[in-house]
Amino acid sequence: MNPISQLFKNKKERILNIYFTAGYPNLDDTTDIILSLQKAGVDLIEVGIPYSDPLADGTTIQDSSQTALHNGISLQLALDQIESIKDQVTVPLIVMGYYNQFLQFGMEQFVQRLVACGISGVIIPDLPMDYYESHYKELFQSNNIAVNFLITPETSPLRIQKVDQLSEGFIYMVSRSSITGAASDISDEQKQYFERISNMHLNTPRLIGFGIHDKTSFDMACQYVQGAIIGSAFIRYLKEYGVEGIGEFVDRIFDN
Repeated sequence: MNPISQLFKNKKERILNIYFTAGYPNLDDTTDIILSLQKAGVDLIEVGIPYSDPLADGTTIQDSSQTALHNGISLQLALDQIESIKDQVTVPLIVMGYYNQFLQFGMEQFVQRLVACGISGVIIPDLPMDYYESHYKELFQSNNIAVNFLITPETSPLRIQKVDQLSEGFIYMVSRSSITGAASDISDEQKQYFERISNMHLNTPRLIGFGIHDKTSFDMACQYVQGAIIGSAFIRYLKEYGVEGIGEFVDRIFDN
């Protein structure tokens, strides 16, 4: 069984997925951040591969990507960094990036590197779902790499059913129709959206992302789904407190 699926089988609630940008704040921080997040008790770690034209990322993640690219990070180097600690990592790892990055790298080579690095899943926001099904589904499935698709408040019921069918780890449930990074209270409209999706009784576990930034928003999200994703708030914390502050950040979310 894929490690992400195993996680959701073993833990039914309050799953915390932390996103960070590879090569940020410093080029060689990638491995320290992964190991520190694991030590702090997070359930999933999502490693963002910096890209010059990120479609879904807000200012915070865009800025971190530009810094990481300036530092010299690349897809190849990020994978090399992850592979160097694969024997120390027990938490499922996810790589998040954009289709063109992986296409230029070579999709088969990319999947082979994921396997070599011990990575369990990917999030590729701009990969057309139908194209994935016709061209890449067999490649990812045969290598036990879970592809996790996104839904938004505007996603049609028919497409949501298709996402449910094709997502093999979890469904990334975007909380609002915007880019990442907005930190505000969860609105009544968002709650209605969460309830609507819950009432569809989908088969695939769901994590809520975009706007989850503290214990309050994490707890609220967990009332509707199995857990949540925190990205921009963690990157802002990293910028201010560095790798040494990771344990305290996670403690604040779990209220340990």
